Amino acid sequence: MVGDARVAPPGGERGPWLPRAPRGGAVAAAAVRAMAVAAVELLVPRACVACGAAMGALDRGVACGTCWSRLPLLPKPWCARCGHPVAREEQACPVCAQLDPSCSGARSVCWVPHRQSSPLLAALKYQGWWRIADAMADRMARTGRSLVEELDAPCFVPVPLAPARLRERGFNQSERLASALASRLGGKVLDDVLVRVRATVSQTQLTPAERRANVQHAFDVPARRSAAIRGTPIVLVDDVLTTGATLNACATALVRGGASDIRYWTFGRARSDADRP
Repeated sequence: MVGDARVAPPGGERGPWLPRAPRGGAVAAAAVRAMAVAAVELLVPRACVACGAAMGALDRGVACGTCWSRLPLLPKPWCARCGHPVAREEQACPVCAQLDPSCSGARSVCWVPHRQSSPLLAALKYQGWWRIADAMADRMARTGRSLVEELDAPCFVPVPLAPARLRERGFNQSERLASALASRLGGKVLDDVLVRVRATVSQTQLTPAERRANVQHAFDVPARRSAAIRGTPIVLVDDVLTTGATLNACATALVRGGASDIRYWTFGRARSDADRP
């Protein structure tokens, strides 16, 4: 795992330095594990992967409670369709026009970039701390559950990475988020119905028009998998909704493959030109 080797992973993650508990029962096993974790944390205190501060005794996961509590949540009221903040619920939403017509709804948790949310996303995407996806999914489920409430068994589809990027990173952050959402809300993850058919450059420094051109025709649904999504509502999961170019390109491919209705679900969302910090 990428990260500072001097920082011990949180106590909930087993590493080679922790002895396996004996088979003498659940109580004995828990006691041995608690002692082992305490010994490790005494020698190498846990540190938040986002801010670097020491983790508190009650902190769980890989980021501290302070970082989570200071997330810049999207303020209400929200647009009923895309979940973007608007001055009044009945106000026309400027963001909706950017989304693919097949998108019936979208939800996000917090603004990015931001001094609190950006380090958390960087820990997930670039530093190898994939377990942080669980805590992100917790917050996504709390704030955006309405996106899937009427679906008996949501089908979560993660935005796919190019094979080279997947090998480099070792995991797909969108798949981790999708899996964590499915474990909390039910449903299933379809991680093989949408594939990236050509590599694209990083979207970070591109203009909106360049982003659209960069991902155009970059995704497809394999013919052998189209039956799995035919007539099915799909929940597209990604880490951030910026201009919507990537999610729109994915939606176009899914509809072409037979999906009936697309929803976008992300942890972060970029501000539009109309938003004020």
